[in-house]
Amino acid sequence: MQLPPFLLDRWIEQKQDPDSKIEYDLASSTGPVWTLRELLAAAGEGELNGLLDAPVSYTAAPGTPALRMAIADLEGVDPDAVQVVTGASEALLILFFLAAEPGANVVLPDPGFPANAALAESLRIAVRYYRLRAENEFRADPDEIRRLVDRDTRMVLVNSPHNPTGAVMGDEEIETLHNFCAERRVQFVSDQVYHPIYHGAEQRTAARLAHATVISDFSKALCLSGLRIGWMVDHDAARREHYLNARNYFTITANVFGERLATLALRHRERIYGRAREVSARNLKLLDEVFARHAGRLRWVRPRGGMTAFPRLASGADTREFCRRLAQRGVLMAPGDCFGQPAHFRLGFAASGERFAPAIARFEEFVNSGITDI
Repeated sequence: MQLPPFLLDRWIEQKQDPDSKIEYDLASSTGPVWTLRELLAAAGEGELNGLLDAPVSYTAAPGTPALRMAIADLEGVDPDAVQVVTGASEALLILFFLAAEPGANVVLPDPGFPANAALAESLRIAVRYYRLRAENEFRADPDEIRRLVDRDTRMVLVNSPHNPTGAVMGDEEIETLHNFCAERRVQFVSDQVYHPIYHGAEQRTAARLAHATVISDFSKALCLSGLRIGWMVDHDAARREHYLNARNYFTITANVFGERLATLALRHRERIYGRAREVSARNLKLLDEVFARHAGRLRWVRPRGGMTAFPRLASGADTREFCRRLAQRGVLMAPGDCFGQPAHFRLGFAASGERFAPAIARFEEFVNSGITDI
């Protein structure tokens, strides 16, 4: 079994090089970064003492009771429905591993998170794609998804708000697709790591749906990627037992401090979400102005949720050289070939926080230099 090179992470890793020229990271997909000092400033004396007195040992494989209760409160479910994992990445690994049966197929969005297809194909699961097209504002077509499902389909995955496009599936669309899958005993997976960051109508968590499997984490909407904590919500006890057993083999548990800090973060989640909403809304307004000024050179679909956009060059050219030369000017964006869409590029508009304005000014200087004509 072999995995293809992870082009996206390899590209973003260049900012960590000791001699890197990168000053502004507009390639990353998370929100404004929190420091440990900022996070602990929200804690009371009891919370701090609990963190300092925590035994440096294994935690419970399903997650600590306190963290599962905090996640359950967020999602509006019973704590028994929650399985803590090592980031959404482990949730995806578990789901694809369990779907790997002879002749199985899964239905995934294109473009989408690159690891999804790589995991499926490495496990010899056939992948069927439903296309998210710029001309349709990257909206998923439920009819197209339904046509791809057959008796060998093990999983239908939706990602809303979507990475990298920022597209959003409405509550009714999600519920209709969930019901369709439930009737056919096909697992319906909702990847909602960017919930509840929306730039229009608010949507509800899919955890309310009886047969859905919801995955989320602390890396995107909660802006705490260094914790490496995620979760799965599933109302099916038999499926949860499979998740727990897989985790026993894969990672055993999360780290004790990560789970403690994650619990603290959820107790103060409105402060974290509030900063993410404020920063993303302000920076999205700047992007509105930039793309209006450069409509002859750049095209985009304004994201309806999340913290990434997926613009393209009006010329239709491959964007890798565009992104390479932009990186030489100190601004990092991700070329679209990392997502199998070479005419696009991913622009993260929240991770850079207060530094976004000078970053986007540098980007405009670059666009004005005529590089978009390549």
